Amino acid sequence: MSSDTTCQGKSSWPELLGAEGKVAAATIERENPLVDAKILPEGSVIPLDFRCDRVWVWIDKRGIVIQVPRIG
Repeated sequence: MSSDTTCQGKSSWPELLGAEGKVAAATIERENPLVDAKILPEGSVIPLDFRCDRVWVWIDKRGIVIQVPRIG
């Protein structure tokens, strides 16, 4: 079983809640170059595997971040 504690670098970005999705993704990748930020519209289907190199950035119809981005 994996957890955020096994991943390197910053693992969550609560300060980006409410930010524009593209800006949030760029900030995440700048603050932790080991991850790839993936922008997804609300309701998208995603793989359920945990990965230290991935951050989901959930956005609404206006492109605004609606969940705290975190490694997974």
